[in-house]
Amino acid sequence: MAHTVRALFRDDAYQSVAEGTVVAINDRGGIILDQTCFYGTSGGQPGDTGFFEREDGSKIEIAATVCGETKEEIIHVPSPGQPVPEIGEKLTLHIDWDRRYKLMRMHTACHLLTVVCPYPITGASVGEEESRVDFDIPGFDSNKAEISEKLMELVAGNHPIYVETISDAELAANPGIVKSKNVRPPTDNGSIRLVCIGKDASVDSQPCGGTHVTETQEVGEIHIGKIENKGRENRRFRIRFGPLPAN
Repeated sequence: MAHTVRALFRDDAYQSVAEGTVVAINDRGGIILDQTCFYGTSGGQPGDTGFFEREDGSKIEIAATVCGETKEEIIHVPSPGQPVPEIGEKLTLHIDWDRRYKLMRMHTACHLLTVVCPYPITGASVGEEESRVDFDIPGFDSNKAEISEKLMELVAGNHPIYVETISDAELAANPGIVKSKNVRPPTDNGSIRLVCIGKDASVDSQPCGGTHVTETQEVGEIHIGKIENKGRENRRFRIRFGPLPAN
């Protein structure tokens, strides 16, 4: 039976410490809590790592966080050789914040890239140092420097980033907000979570269940490190932190 876990990161992506009670240990040793601030791998964003602190001060190191039968079931995977908590035990959860914050900045950068390159998305993967977004682009002729400059204009504009929800019916009436070519937007009890950029979503609005920063300036300096041809019309853009290297 799948467990529904309260996902605290959906309300506050900056919450790096929380408390949770163990509700189950699955047959692979995965720990399931009543609530968690750990993000489970989905939508191209890796799950969180970190540790659980027990009442005696000892730690359970968490090597990965994944989703179970549904995205509402979040499973924490301990590192090898870690102690197993008891059902009903209360734990204090600590995310590896430096890693999470890099992923939040990178995930936001991926959204900005879809503004600069408004084409159907065929794939994406968020990483700590490099992320990629694949687009279905016929006749593409832009270059790394041009796209990097447009990205940094959006970053420097320091646009607010916030979450709104719409109904399935509202999404059906506005199908153009879905940028992914093949993946259905994540739903939450019949509602769609939208990540909006800019006042009144003036820069962007798209369905997403991941974690993001609250202002574009937090992304920091980014650039397009590489553009790859992955088929007749598929182009892969690699986003990296730091300034565009000189040729």
